[in-house]
Amino acid sequence: MYLITVLGNLLIILTVSCVSHLHTLYLFLSNLSFADICFISTTVPNMIVNIQTHKRVISYESCVTQMSFFAIFGCMDDLMTVMAYDHYVAICYLLNYMVIMNTQHCAFLVLLCFLFSLLDSQLHNLFILNPSYFKDVEISNFFCDLSQLINLACPDMFANNIIMYFTGTIFGFLPISGIICSYYEIISSILKMPNTRGKYKAFSTCGSHLLLVCLFYGTSLGTYLFSDVSSFPRESAVAFVIYTVVTPMLNPFIYSLRNRDIRSALRILYNRTCSGSSI
Repeated sequence: MYLITVLGNLLIILTVSCVSHLHTLYLFLSNLSFADICFISTTVPNMIVNIQTHKRVISYESCVTQMSFFAIFGCMDDLMTVMAYDHYVAICYLLNYMVIMNTQHCAFLVLLCFLFSLLDSQLHNLFILNPSYFKDVEISNFFCDLSQLINLACPDMFANNIIMYFTGTIFGFLPISGIICSYYEIISSILKMPNTRGKYKAFSTCGSHLLLVCLFYGTSLGTYLFSDVSSFPRESAVAFVIYTVVTPMLNPFIYSLRNRDIRSALRILYNRTCSGSSI
């Protein structure tokens, strides 16, 4: 699954980079693919090594480092919110799309997502800066989970809940609210379309994106906010695997390879490769 994720997302990045007319239209998609590669690489390789060596110990410094990168690249999936806005502009303001979503505006939105992710990571780091809380402690997960580290660093349940729900609202529900607002306008515009074929194409594109959104945000927010009260450790482990391993793997299949432009670009790359081999 890790190899499929890395190779599939690298293929998307290569395709968008090599085909010039996709540079602006699919800038967000290529950045999401890069974020997914880094996101899964923060946890799975270390987990594979631990399984092979039967080693279950990690140092405090390594744990904080893993948690920081996990938060940065996990929060970078807020690019899904930007992609929802991109769909909104493409459907509701089609004639002005290239003017509104120009290269500078797209680059600014990507940078904004990165700064938002960096803020999330540093905010979580502030809660666990005291290493005295983490001597000979056990984490019931295959990586340094944010919520469990905060539980260990802040034993007071009231303060713990305030921290969890505050960060969950800022870095989880705000992006979801943006997605909901965008799709409300999108669905309203689609329903007004007289062309049935146009409606089907729009719903097909948006449906793939919404499936990934529900899968990622549903499992990630659920495990983050309710991991301390969950009485079903096996179900929690399944949810952790879904949003750390399965969701990044599904991105090339659900969203990208079902897209006509991406498939056409892949054929162009294949033909170029074959022509180069013949020469």
